[in-house]
Amino acid sequence: MLKRERAEFIQKRLNELYPDPPIPLAHKDSYTLLIAVLLSAQCTDERVNQITPQLFALADTPEAMATLPVETIRKVIKPCGLSPRKSRAISSLSKILVDQHGGQVPESFEALEALPGVGHKTASVVMSQAFGHPAFPVDTHIHRLAQRWGLSRGKNVTQTEADLKKLFPEKMWNRLHLQIIFYGREYCSARGCDGTVCDICQTCYPNRRRPKRVNKA
Repeated sequence: MLKRERAEFIQKRLNELYPDPPIPLAHKDSYTLLIAVLLSAQCTDERVNQITPQLFALADTPEAMATLPVETIRKVIKPCGLSPRKSRAISSLSKILVDQHGGQVPESFEALEALPGVGHKTASVVMSQAFGHPAFPVDTHIHRLAQRWGLSRGKNVTQTEADLKKLFPEKMWNRLHLQIIFYGREYCSARGCDGTVCDICQTCYPNRRRPKRVNKA
C-alpha cells in the first residue's frame, strides 16, 4: 500500500470501529476539561477520572480553585503523579484565568499555551474537544501508531502532528485523534502489538515479519 492508501484504509476502519468516539476524560465544561487534561500528563485517563470528582467537589471553577491552598490541591491529585508541579500549575492558571480572562478559558492556542502547565498538546485537546476547533493532539501513543502504520517518520510529536495533518482532511482531525487513541488502547497497545499483530498493522504491512521499531517521542 502507498501511504495515501494506508491513510484511507485506516480512516475507514476506524470509522467502522468508533463512529462516535466519546471524550475519555470526564468533565462538564472547558475549565474542568483543561484541568483534567493537565492532570493526564504521564497518568492514565482512568486514574484522572477517579481523582477529578474529589478535586471538583472542592473547586470546579477558576474562582474557587484560586482560593484553595496549593497543598490542598496537591494532596487530592497526588495519585496522578507529578503532584507538586501540577498543583502549582492548577493554582497559578486558575488565578490567571480570573485576573486576565474574566474567569473563562480562552479560546485560542496562544492564550492557552501561555498558561502554566499548558503545552501544545493540552491546548490542542481543549481547542478541539471543548471548542470544536480543528486540532490534532498527538501524544506518545498516537506517535507510536503513526509510525507503525507508516504515516510518519517523525522523531518527535511535533513532526508527527504535521505529517498527520497533511494526510487527513481537517474536518476529520478531532474525531480521528480520539479514534486512534481508542484503537491503540484496545488493539495496538505498546505491549499488545509490535507492528505485526493488530488488524491495521497486518493489513497495511502484510509482509512485515519483525517488530516495527519506532522513534521515541
